[in-house]
Amino acid sequence: MEAEIAQLVTTGATTVVGLMATEAWTQLRSRLAGLLGRGRDAEEVSAELEEIRVEVVRADGDAELVGDQAAELRNRLRRLLRQHPEAAAELRSVLAEFSPEPPGPAGVSVHNTFSGGTMNGGILIQSGPVENQWIGRAEG
Repeated sequence: MEAEIAQLVTTGATTVVGLMATEAWTQLRSRLAGLLGRGRDAEEVSAELEEIRVEVVRADGDAELVGDQAAELRNRLRRLLRQHPEAAAELRSVLAEFSPEPPGPAGVSVHNTFSGGTMNGGILIQSGPVENQWIGRAEG
């Protein structure tokens, strides 16, 4: 269970930092402030989250600076889940709501057909549901 919580904390922090520079941030910030607040003034927590966002935006892609802010969020999320284990379900819900959709429509598979030549030791790397059909000779 501890490994699952550690993964949730890491995923949560990474997702939140990634969303800080998007249009979804305003809505996410209020939901996250409510989650992290737990007995504190939501506006105060929201302001703290906004400070983290400002640092992420200022980092302008500097991985070390962005990593520092992600670490701050990981620490906050870890403390939250230690003090309020029931908050894990709410955090999962928030992450599911705001996580970017994977590219492409769900359930699409790819069909590749290779024909008209000889392939000598070539490499094809592809992920996801894949069906490859070889027509001709393959040498390797």
